[in-house]
Order: sequence, then C-alpha cells, then structure tokens
Amino acid sequence: MRVEAASTVPWLAHLAKLPSLVNLPPRLRVPSGVKITVGQGGHTLQPMMWMFLAILVTFLVTRIVTRLIRSGSGAGAGLGNVKVGGNHVHHQVFGILIIIGTGIVLVSETPHGAALDAAAAVFGAGVGLTVDEFALWLHLEDVYWSDQGRKSVDAIFCVLAVTGALIGGTAFVTGRIGTTAWWSSVAVIAVNLVLCVICLLKGKVVTGVVGIVIGLVAIVGAIRLAKPGSWWAVHRYAGRPRRAARATRRYDQRYQERWNRLRDLVAGAPSRE
Repeated sequence: MRVEAASTVPWLAHLAKLPSLVNLPPRLRVPSGVKITVGQGGHTLQPMMWMFLAILVTFLVTRIVTRLIRSGSGAGAGLGNVKVGGNHVHHQVFGILIIIGTGIVLVSETPHGAALDAAAAVFGAGVGLTVDEFALWLHLEDVYWSDQGRKSVDAIFCVLAVTGALIGGTAFVTGRIGTTAWWSSVAVIAVNLVLCVICLLKGKVVTGVVGIVIGLVAIVGAIRLAKPGSWWAVHRYAGRPRRAARATRRYDQRYQERWNRLRDLVAGAPSRE
C-alpha cells in the first residue's frame, strides 16, 4: 500500500483551532488529492470500503475485549465494564453517540476526499459498536451472553454483507426517468424486493436482508424450502405433508447447531447457568 498525497481539510483545522493548511508556505503545504492506493493496480479505497473495514475491525476488537472481560483475564490489562453512577454503560451507547456525532459532521460540513474517508471510518466504528448489541435492542434486556445474543452476530453479518456489496458503488436505478432502461431497472428492483419479502416470510431474515443488494441470494432463498414455523410453512405447507417433512429434515437441530458453532467461534459461546 502506498500513500500518494493528502488533500487539505480547512474545516477540520478550524475545528481543532489550528492554522489552515491552505495558508501555509509552499514548502510546507500538503499536496492536494489524497489517495491511498492498494497493490500495483492503483485501486483507490472508497469511503464505503473504509466504513466496511471499520465495522469489521470494530466488531472483532469488541468481541475480543468482551470475551477477555468475561473470562476475567482482561483485568490485568485494565479492561472492564464501564460504569457510571453504578449503572453498566453498554458499548452500544458509545456507538450511538459516535453515529450521531458523525452524522452531524456529514450533514453540516459535507466533507470530501480524506475527510470523507475519515468520517466513513468513524461512522463504521460507531455502527460496529452499536450493531454488536443488536439483541439488546430487540429484547430490551442484557442478553449479550445468552442464546438470544446470537442474533447480534446475524445482524453484524447482514451489515457487513450489505456494505461489502456496495463497496464498488451501485446504481439501483439507471437511465433517464421514463426511458426503457429506467423502467427495466425499476422492474428488476420490484421483482427483487418481492423475492426478499418471500425470503422473510420463509423465516430467512439474513437471506432477505442480504438479497436486497445481492439479487442472486434473494433468488436462491425464495426458491428453497421455508423454515419450519415460518409464516410460509404454516400457511403453505399445511396441506403438503411431504414438503413440510422435507423442511423439517433440512432445518433440523443439526442445521441449527452448525450455525451456532460458527456464531460462537466468532463471538463466543453463550453462558450456561
């Protein structure tokens, strides 16, 4: 990886009460056009890539820290739960504050270049901290180390899949309004959304969310069998015992255990009390 140049960010210098780089002497002035290129192809990291990497790294670091705290081995490194007034402050609180602060900066300053990359990375860190406790939003109680806490891993996987798919830039609607190309893209979006809804009705939440940006995932999820107990299985498999039996065999206890082993490998196993 090589750093070519860095663009000046006068508004950032103003916030820090530092002299603007624009007014520096020519010898000290930072060249314009900051670009960080990777490999020999000269590919530039886009803001969405910075956001994706920040979410991923923040999630992994957060899980390492929480697992150390849980095991008690983090005390030697000064790691522990944050408490204010005797209350445990969850790390999602810091994530929410970061998201709010970054959103205010993005709206008020509309940064570009290196400043936008930095804002995307900071925003991604906030997203990582917040989504890591998705199960707490859902259940409104501390279920971080319970079976329900595994939903946070599913949520972070969805976020990473969506942001990762958008790294290269996606034009959902193409062509001028009213043209054949425009109507074709709108039709594709409509069909894809219908397929995503079918995935959700079949109990495949992760597939339905990821399918919004990766159409092939939505197609496969909509074609395959529904999960037992889902709306689709209850209403459409009632008169089809053979299909209901196939769905039960496909999504049996072993299927759930395989996914749980993967979740636990990444995020840590739930507590057994």
